[in-house]
Amino acid sequence: MMCSPVFIFVPANPGEHHFRDLRPRQRPFVYWESAVTVAVTLLAIALVIVVALLAAAGAGKLARMDGATYPTALTRAAVAFAAVITLAATAASVFATLLT
Repeated sequence: MMCSPVFIFVPANPGEHHFRDLRPRQRPFVYWESAVTVAVTLLAIALVIVVALLAAAGAGKLARMDGATYPTALTRAAVAFAAVITLAATAASVFATLLT
């Protein structure tokens, strides 16, 4: 005994009707995308501040190890902090110009 052949017809886009049904129910991700942008921006700012503080602490420590007075070491640390912040702001403005 032999079975008759079975033909399976598959539509051209088998999942299209499922996605079409879901479209009206989807929520816009505008608020989510803006929240992610704000979060990434705040994290980047925090990272830059931490790196600037570490650079300032290193510059102050090296100045003290070199024999500088406390006011001189504090001045060198402040200059290093300002230099890192200025460099980060310049890099951010260049990236913003390139991406827009």
